[in-house]
This record gives sequence, C-alpha cells and structure tokens, in this order.
Amino acid sequence: MMRRVGLVFAVLAAAGCRTEPTPAAAGVATHFTALADTTWPPGPLGAAARRGHALLAHTPDSLPQYAVSGLRCFNCHLDEGARRNGLLLIGAFARYPQYRSRSARMETITDRVNDCFKRSLNGRPLPVDGPDMHDIVSYLAYVSRGIELFDSTPGQGLPKLKAVQADTARGAALFAATCSRCHGVDGAGIPPAPPLWGLRSFNIGAGMARLNTAAAFIETNMPFDKPGTLTDQQAYDVASFIVSRPRPDFPGKELDWPKGDPPSDVAYPTAAAAKKAAATRPTPTSAH
Repeated sequence: MMRRVGLVFAVLAAAGCRTEPTPAAAGVATHFTALADTTWPPGPLGAAARRGHALLAHTPDSLPQYAVSGLRCFNCHLDEGARRNGLLLIGAFARYPQYRSRSARMETITDRVNDCFKRSLNGRPLPVDGPDMHDIVSYLAYVSRGIELFDSTPGQGLPKLKAVQADTARGAALFAATCSRCHGVDGAGIPPAPPLWGLRSFNIGAGMARLNTAAAFIETNMPFDKPGTLTDQQAYDVASFIVSRPRPDFPGKELDWPKGDPPSDVAYPTAAAAKKAAATRPTPTSAH
C-alpha cells in the first residue's frame, strides 16, 4: 500500500497539485481546498478520484457487500467532506499515519477508511489492495492537495463542547419536534437523511454512538437546514436520546482501547479498562 500512496503523490505532482506547500503558521495549513470546484484532473488520477467520490456518495448502493447499513459516507462527512466542523475530509489524507488510542497503534489512511466501513457503515473492511480502496484513497489524496503532510486543517474534527447533564426525555421531545421531519419518528431516516438507530444504522462501535461526539456533531451541523441553532444543552439532550436507542452490536468491541483508557462516554465496557480497575481495587482484608 505504501507504493500505492507514493504513486498517488507522484500523480498529484504530475497534475500540478502541490503536496508540500510553504510551511503553515502555527500548525494550520495555509491552503484550503473547496470541493465546490468540481474540475477533475485528467488521466488516471481524475478517473480514480471521480470513482472514489462516487463510492463515498453512494456507498450502500455501490458497495452493498461492504456497507451493510443505510448510511453513505457523506451522511457524516457533510458537503462531500468539505464542511468545516462537519467531519472534514480535506486534509485527512495528510494526517496519516496517525496513532489512535482506540486501537493503541499507528494507523494508515486505509485503516481509517476500513474503520468507518466496519463501524459507521456496520459492514466489512474493503480489501486494502483492491480498486475500491485505491479509488477512495485517490479521492482523499486529491481533495487534500496543498495540505502539508501531518499538518492540521481549519475545521477538522468537531469542536469540543462543555459537557452538560443530558436529559433523555427532553431529547426525545426535541427529536420529535425538530429532527423527525428528516429522520422519521422511528429514527429510520427519510432519504437522503440517514437512519439514526435500528438495524440499518451505525453500530455501537461507531464514534457517533458516543454521547460527546454525537452532541458536538448535532450542535454544529443540525438541523441540516438550520445548523448551529441548537444550544449545547439541546444538542446533548437530543444526542442522549439518539445514543440510547437500539442499534447493531459490534463484535470485538470489548477489545477497544487496549491500554485501558477509553473515553468517559463510550457506551460499552472494555476488557482492558475492567482489568485496570480490578488491579487498582483494594484487596479486602480477612476478618479474624
């Protein structure tokens, strides 16, 4: 795969795309690509990037054997991955390899893509050396052109909200009044809005199944036609209702965070955390 990544950079250079721009101030990239420019490069890179874009836009239709849920990649990576604070894809290619505590190892961009397929899409990993993965990575590389390797990008990730005490009952009422018009009263989704719980939603191992992640995404990006109109409290209330709903399991979830350091909002126990807690528990003394 490293040979393939090298080839992507070579093709980018041949297409006149900068992969190492001038150093960015304060660790923030100076170049920010807008996906509103739909001009694709000529040749093999353009063909691969266009197909990669199509796979992310129509994931369950194009890859039904790998994407089992009713979600497509752009349901979470908003505006085709171009929205700041909407799980931005611009610059993602440049940020890998990256250490991730959930697996406690360095992960490549292909690891990250397959993590989404297994968890957010509740499916199976793509063959790393297959044409589908190659084209998705080519798209991610192309939209990251001009971002310096290992640099940060304005709007990447989600903003951190100040945690508040969530109320699931309030969240249920707010969901019915504000969210159900797109996601349905049963959370099953009204296309193109995705299902938020049930058998065709993301599984419990997905990042969006965590309260803090869901609340930050909702507060910043929802309702879709009026983003940013919910308060932090409302976002947490709605998120607490959504993550409390039934969804598919993720076999092997207990092996996550093998160093015993799961975030506080993880919805399931992990083996390493339980072992760590047991090791620090006081040993009871025998009564005489």
